[in-house]
Amino acid sequence: MNELMEFLPFLIPLIIAQFALLVWPLHHILTHNTYKRGNRTLWLIVVIVLMNYVGPILYFLLGKEDA
Repeated sequence: MNELMEFLPFLIPLIIAQFALLVWPLHHILTHNTYKRGNRTLWLIVVIVLMNYVGPILYFLLGKEDA
C-alpha cells in the first residue's frame, strides 16, 4: 500500500488524461454526424475498444471532421 502512495502523484494525472481522452471523443462522436473516414458505429467501436490512448488519438487524427 505504501508503494502505491509513492506513485499516486504520477498516476493521478495519467488517470485524468485517460478519462478525458475517453469522454471527449465519445462526446464528439455522439454529437456530430460527419467524419473524415468511417461512420459513427466504427468510431465508437475504435474509441471504446482501443481506449488506452490509441483509439481517441486515432479518432482525432483520422475521423474528426474539421468544421
